[in-house]
Amino acid sequence: MTGSTYAALADEMDRLLQTIEAGAASVAGRWDGWIVAPDFAPSAANLAAYLALRHHDLRDLQRRCMAAGLSSLGRAESRVMPTLRAVLGLLRAASGTPSAAPLPEDAFFAGEARIAARAEALLGPLSPESPVRLMVTLPSEAADDAGFLSRLAGLGVEAVRINAAHDNEAAWGRMIDHVDAAAQATGRRMKVMIDLPGPKIRSGAIRGGKAPGRVQPGDTLSLARPGKLDRVPRGLAAMECTLSQALAAAAPGQRVFIDDGKLGCTVLRAEDWGLLLRIDCGPTEKGYKLKPEKGINFPDTEIRVPALTDDDRDILRFAAARADGIEFSFVQEAADVAALQEALAALRPGDWRRLGLVLKVETARAVRNLPDMVVRAAGRQPTAIMIARGDLAVEIGFARLAEMQEEILWIGEAAQVPVIWATQVMESYLKTGVPSRGEMTDAAMAARAECVMLNKGPYLFEGIAELDRLVRRMNGHIAKKTHWMRPLNSW
Repeated sequence: MTGSTYAALADEMDRLLQTIEAGAASVAGRWDGWIVAPDFAPSAANLAAYLALRHHDLRDLQRRCMAAGLSSLGRAESRVMPTLRAVLGLLRAASGTPSAAPLPEDAFFAGEARIAARAEALLGPLSPESPVRLMVTLPSEAADDAGFLSRLAGLGVEAVRINAAHDNEAAWGRMIDHVDAAAQATGRRMKVMIDLPGPKIRSGAIRGGKAPGRVQPGDTLSLARPGKLDRVPRGLAAMECTLSQALAAAAPGQRVFIDDGKLGCTVLRAEDWGLLLRIDCGPTEKGYKLKPEKGINFPDTEIRVPALTDDDRDILRFAAARADGIEFSFVQEAADVAALQEALAALRPGDWRRLGLVLKVETARAVRNLPDMVVRAAGRQPTAIMIARGDLAVEIGFARLAEMQEEILWIGEAAQVPVIWATQVMESYLKTGVPSRGEMTDAAMAARAECVMLNKGPYLFEGIAELDRLVRRMNGHIAKKTHWMRPLNSW
């Protein structure tokens, strides 16, 4: 590559840098007044630069940078402008043109340091046993079994999750008391996160159709408003939907999924009692047995309901007094975050900003609005992103989940906030003690997040030990998108 070629590439990089600076300023303009915490200002600026950068197709430029022995820009998430300026400086030097001095190493990697510090503040310091934090969902029996929490603490678990959709304040309080007792015994206190239920859309009362309580592809299914099941014509399989606003918003042709996608349907028409659905896919041999308390997803429907329900507000009083952080379900836009923060400010006017906030990304709308939600949240209090892969997979489609969890990881890194990898991590292992090949590969990739969440199961403790061994090995190979070239001994 000649000096003139380096000079031409430098000019192109310079133009790109100026374009990104202008685009970042435009993006950041919509966040005016949101950032109260001064330490988040450089993170918001980096996020704005990353969003501006990703509006360009850089593939051709990346290849030419690689051919010149330079960074391909593919690992710039936490340091967008420093990376662009470093590449430009090398290109200028190669073409014989004076360039600015490179940044000191600690300044270049400042974004990584911010992520590490924020992960420790929100999710607790890393245990010596693992390079990735673990969060464990507590089962109901943890309220009356102090040994369960002691054992978790002894295994180095950094955080526990209390699902407020189950049990009650008395049980949650006993769980937290056991966390405190385990901290006294081990010298390490696990962080406590309380998960707000949000406006969950679930099945209610059931009425059978041709076969008692069973349906299959080709059948119709009536989805009734709460209390309207008796209005559905006789002979139709029917069940209630707990959120009438979802039924009111849905339109013919839109999709409806039931029980984590086990039953896929299409809206045929709206009725005064609810919706008539056509069942498109599901179990065929015995059919699908309709059950209450199963999740219902409307991926094509814009459901406009407050993310913070009246029940959530009641739970929030307890969480603000006893928990270290709140997991925000069904959050979909910055206004939802603002409503939660206003509620927290009323409950703890002096120090509510010390409470952590975990944004659970569960819908396509939440994905679209994620940058704004992160800035509104992290601009005022410690914040993390949870990739809630259960609902998210049904909402955006299973084929898109792998792509989308990557993009969410990148947004978290660009915003310099920690990410929690959640839902079905090592699920069969936790239930049976026998892992599947695919779930171990999935768990290995979770090492790119700052925290991995495990759900309850009879083999939970064995699963924790197995996950620790796995992520320790992966930590020698990969960190975020950077592949470490440690010595290989397999050949």
